[in-house]
Amino acid sequence: SYEEAATLPCAALTAWVGLFKRGRLQPGQFVLLEGTGGVSVFGLLFAAAAGAQAIITSSSDDKLQRARELGAFGTVNYRSNPEWQQEVRALSDGHGVDQVLDVGGRETLGKALEALAYGGHVALIGGLSGYGSDLPTDALMWINATASGVYVGSREDFEAMNAFISEHRIRPVIDRVFEFEKAQAAFDYMRGGGFFGKVVIRLPAG
Repeated sequence: SYEEAATLPCAALTAWVGLFKRGRLQPGQFVLLEGTGGVSVFGLLFAAAAGAQAIITSSSDDKLQRARELGAFGTVNYRSNPEWQQEVRALSDGHGVDQVLDVGGRETLGKALEALAYGGHVALIGGLSGYGSDLPTDALMWINATASGVYVGSREDFEAMNAFISEHRIRPVIDRVFEFEKAQAAFDYMRGGGFFGKVVIRLPAG
């Protein structure tokens, strides 16, 4: 649908570039996804389709249940488990995660790096808790890890992603669609944080 297509050029493509172009995701790898917004949910769908083992965090047990239904290998409630990085490592049997889509920024990056496996990759995407944190280069060096700044992607990336979506019959997860006249309500709903996946505003026909 047009609504589903509208979710692809930004959220989906960001997750795709972070995992496949920069991270070179392989089947069997562990992937850490922070929260259940658009980028993270697309990361979950892509990782599951590629045969990877996705671990996703949220403050809502209901959202974590939905994530499991979409193919999550493991889930962690970061509100009831403030040291969530330890649980993430435990879910990977001590190996750590090979890929991270870090959308949290200042308050999540340090813990995400603690959960990262030797030779792992972290895609620096968002700043939900603020930008400007110092990148702990020593934490990357000691485990031979890499970090990449990801800001969406190219047309070539978009075409490769769409081919993957078609091959694996992936459907975007839309939480709610608002008509254009209710655009302010859509932004208010998004700021409330109760959504899972994407919030879409439908433009008038014609």
